[in-house]
Amino acid sequence: MPANNSAGLIQRARDLAPQIAAARKEIDASRQLPAALADALRNAGMFRLFAPAVYGGYEADPAVFVQVVEELSRADGSVGWVVSVCSVGGLFAGSMPEASAREIHSLNPDFHVAGSLNPNGNAASVEGGYLVTGRWTYASGIRHAPWVYANCLVDGGPAARLMLFPVEQCRVHDTWTTGGLRGTGSHDFSVENLFVPASHTFAAFVDPPSQPGVLYRYPFSFLAVLIAAVPLGIARGSIDALLALAKTKKISGRASVQTAVARAEALVRSGRAFLFSALEDMRAELAGGGEAELETRAALRLACTLSAQNSAQAVDLMYEAAGVSAIFETTPLERQFRDVHAALQHIVLAPDSLERAGRVYLGLDPGPGRF
Repeated sequence: MPANNSAGLIQRARDLAPQIAAARKEIDASRQLPAALADALRNAGMFRLFAPAVYGGYEADPAVFVQVVEELSRADGSVGWVVSVCSVGGLFAGSMPEASAREIHSLNPDFHVAGSLNPNGNAASVEGGYLVTGRWTYASGIRHAPWVYANCLVDGGPAARLMLFPVEQCRVHDTWTTGGLRGTGSHDFSVENLFVPASHTFAAFVDPPSQPGVLYRYPFSFLAVLIAAVPLGIARGSIDALLALAKTKKISGRASVQTAVARAEALVRSGRAFLFSALEDMRAELAGGGEAELETRAALRLACTLSAQNSAQAVDLMYEAAGVSAIFETTPLERQFRDVHAALQHIVLAPDSLERAGRVYLGLDPGPGRF
């Protein structure tokens, strides 16, 4: 079993930066991660961050996970995004019945999965399992993921279950032609009357976890952390890019540039500090054996949204400070500008997260949907 060495995991992500940088053009051109880079990420254990230790995973603390994703996103937003959202397979392994998790783990030792939590499919109950039909969107990293998860309404709803099956059993539709996060390969996928055994299904964030670790008791709102970590890394990379540009272009003497760098640094650090504080508060509540309070969940969603918005502002400042240089592919800033604004379009970072958190603080119901 690999050691849960926090510093080692973060350093491993940093060590991948040169290989990621060398692959940037191919990432954009192919609209997915190159196979060699995907293999390097797997070999470095990047998809096992959340997997239970009992299965050979790292069962990493969420704060460590965020730092790993930050480092990958600092090098390239698409890489950080794919690792972050495809790491959810490790969380699922801690939630599924142990026998099922062990069976799937033996077929997918890296816990690398792609898929969708949107219940866009229907699962018809049959003997031993379900017949699944549906089409799902935004399956980041599906070209390299051995397994897929698809959320379905059972027998027409309203109860939903996640269905897990090998990627070769579905059809992948080439739909991901975008400006930002272009290399995530977030294509659609579909199945028709696919039999999925009952042992390969579970109700996400509803069924009790099969593993005792605190990590597997985080509520649905925790998923926003996986998305928020990416803009933080992109923003840090944009500050790096502006500082590097300042060494070759005479911009460091401008007061406007100096102010922009200071503001960007403050935005990233303040948003990041709020996120880590909210994560620690939730971890402390869960470690005490209870569930996360509504205000704690609201604070985490608020921290995710604010840190992502701060990150986008920081990237904008660096892009503007660079002047016309920012529009050329010779600087990472043009990609970072595209990527961070694409990331902010994810539904978990939508502006209504602020409204819903405000409702909680005012003693009101947060509104429909899980929070």
